[in-house]
Amino acid sequence: MKEMKASMAGTVLNVLVSKGDKVAAGQEIAKLESMKMEIPIESEGEGEVAEVKVSEGDFVNEGDVLIVFK
Repeated sequence: MKEMKASMAGTVLNVLVSKGDKVAAGQEIAKLESMKMEIPIESEGEGEVAEVKVSEGDFVNEGDVLIVFK
């Protein structure tokens, strides 16, 4: 399993995938707000979402796991 981790601390604005969704490389899968900027989180590769570990409004620290892929 591969994990997508937060690249910086911030608040989750939205999560654009659900468990079982297939994603393509470069696909936007979530968006964080950090230092009043919206930061898109893009998939690094292809895969299927196994688990979404965050919800809208959650605060995450750098390195926290956002999404787990099969």
